Amino acid sequence: MTPSRPYLLRALHEWIVDNGLTPHLLINVMGEGVVAPEEFAEGGRLILNISPNAVGSLALGDEFVELSARFGGVSRQVTVPLSEVLAIYARENGRGMVFTEEDGDLEPPPNRPGLRVVK
Repeated sequence: MTPSRPYLLRALHEWIVDNGLTPHLLINVMGEGVVAPEEFAEGGRLILNISPNAVGSLALGDEFVELSARFGGVSRQVTVPLSEVLAIYARENGRGMVFTEEDGDLEPPPNRPGLRVVK
């Protein structure tokens, strides 16, 4: 099966925006493949406002989140592998989802028959 994280991320982003709230991403800025301004991070984590009026060229893809945003008045390109997205939530009420390290990205264990004879 394909990983669920990209689908969950897109669905929650749409849900937050449709409800007139501000979607934020919490990312691991120190993760492999992350291109983001580390100087704005705290403890290796960075919060990104990904509302339509805050970013340009937002792409919530199957492998990466890509966007253009302003940091300290300077436009920067940001690329985040989905494995480094830790959470998506609405700024106003905190509703959203925290992702686990593997969050459905592993293959399920092979099914074994669970039948037994009961007398």
